[in-house]
Amino acid sequence: MVSDLSHRIPGRSVLSRTALATAGAAALGVGYASLIERNAFALREATMPVLEPGSATLRVLHISDLHMMPNQKLKQNWLRELDRLEPDLVVNTGDNLSHARSVPAVVQAMGGLLARPGLFVFGSNDYFAPKPKNPLNYFKKEHRRVLGAPLPWADLRAAFTERGWLDVTHVHRELEVAGVRIAAAGVDDPHLKRDRYDTIAGPPNPLAQLKLGITHSPEPRVLDRFAGDGYDLVLAGHTHGGQLCLPFYGALVTNCQLDRSRVKGPSRWGAHMRLHVSAGVGTSPYAPARFCCRPEATLLTLVPAPREDTAATRAAVAAEDAVLGR
Repeated sequence: MVSDLSHRIPGRSVLSRTALATAGAAALGVGYASLIERNAFALREATMPVLEPGSATLRVLHISDLHMMPNQKLKQNWLRELDRLEPDLVVNTGDNLSHARSVPAVVQAMGGLLARPGLFVFGSNDYFAPKPKNPLNYFKKEHRRVLGAPLPWADLRAAFTERGWLDVTHVHRELEVAGVRIAAAGVDDPHLKRDRYDTIAGPPNPLAQLKLGITHSPEPRVLDRFAGDGYDLVLAGHTHGGQLCLPFYGALVTNCQLDRSRVKGPSRWGAHMRLHVSAGVGTSPYAPARFCCRPEATLLTLVPAPREDTAATRAAVAAEDAVLGR
């Protein structure tokens, strides 16, 4: 007797075509993510109401996570063009390097931006070279860090500071830029647990029109300290915006304790403070792909905050946080 199963089970040719189509789609996705989107650099723009009432507008260029290799000419040329934006202030939130010989490439790529007022902190890939990692580790909130060979971070710091940029790692800095008085402070990379917030603890100068905090990794424990001390805005990087994202869902991971809703762009942290997380310009050389998350720098237009900081506003923020599970 001939079984009728052959009528109910797809033939081998159908299964083969399905498998080939799936493999082809996967290959196209990998090719797009690694060859096209990874190099599709974008300038984002956002307006953030964080200045004291009556302050002049301040244009801040936020750059992060270059992960520079010496031969990445396309990235270097794009970064060099950012000086045409004529920002009032440049803030670099770390992870500039991916190779021991990348310092000249970073400095040349920064070009005219180094002649403008600038603030910076470093991240793990300024101190240590990247190494291959199990991608599943990124889904773990805590996992053993795999550190590569030491990188010439001191040379990069010297190059930045010699050109006038200020290192705000565990120090307070005050400066006036475009008529705006800024009180800034930063911490070393929380991703490596090098942050020592107690060294900068306490409210910033109340006369400053912008109280600015800077960190590489936006760890909530650090953001809470900045918010508690009365900072208006914190700038961070590290997350790569999730790097590999899904349409209509967004980032799968943040690579830190930050929730996915704030993986990139502007958001609130508490009733008063604002946060901006850059999705970054580069990737690790061992994970050279981006999907639904273009590499970016951000031009932030900082404007005065509304004069009223009402109970209704604080209640609305608390309600938003509750809905998002923050």
